[in-house]
Amino acid sequence: MIETTAITPALGVQVSGVEDLLDDAVAAQCLEALKWRGVLLIRGLNLDDDQQVAFSRKLGDVLAPGGKEVFVVSLDPEKNKSASYLRGTLFWHIDDTTNDVPAKATMLTARHVAMVGGGTEFASTYAAYENLPEEEKKRYEGLRVVHSFEAAQRLVDPEPSDELVASWRRIPTHETSLVWDRKDGRRSLAIGATADHIVGMRPEESRELLDELLAWSTQERFSYTHDWEVNDVVIWDNTGMLHRALPYDPKSERTMHRTTMAGNEPWA
Repeated sequence: MIETTAITPALGVQVSGVEDLLDDAVAAQCLEALKWRGVLLIRGLNLDDDQQVAFSRKLGDVLAPGGKEVFVVSLDPEKNKSASYLRGTLFWHIDDTTNDVPAKATMLTARHVAMVGGGTEFASTYAAYENLPEEEKKRYEGLRVVHSFEAAQRLVDPEPSDELVASWRRIPTHETSLVWDRKDGRRSLAIGATADHIVGMRPEESRELLDELLAWSTQERFSYTHDWEVNDVVIWDNTGMLHRALPYDPKSERTMHRTTMAGNEPWA
């Protein structure tokens, strides 16, 4: 029987005692823990790619962008041709904000870790919203935010060439509610690096609001920093958890293998 231990008061749960990852009861317990705690940690599983995909399939339909179910996360261009874009993961973000339906969950397994830095931070926008003062909740009610790939990349490269901007803009923008009313009755926030501007608001006012809300949501009391060990497995609710990688030397061996589970709830 598996055991679960809360990592912080606001989010995260460590799972131990896992003997059969492909047992339906284990998968059901993991999904339930993930729903209510946002981040799930299992240490020392030592999964290979086939095992990771099989476990991921127990949690949902596995996406295969470019025909590959396993994506190698590394800042080394020899390991990942998209390494330059991955520098954007050093900023707080939610994946798939420019898609109609965001991924439900993401799984990372640690194959190599950095000697210095390279942890991953998570922040619960569920907890952040729940703890907002009532007047702030009213302020955000009905606001809509435009997300863009360009907004995230400008944090990495604030003075891009025209050609680079054109490449960023090939990915269409997407408009969502700032406060996402979920099917299960909870509310989360659609914020982070891709949040470009609030619809109908002056640019400077929009930027100030989004920055304030991000600072609020990433306070220590709503956050968890994971220091990776080789063979760690971390799964998180991509729809409600902000995340970012902490800086590390691109020449380090830090390598994660990622699988992504398809979502089933479109942005509001």
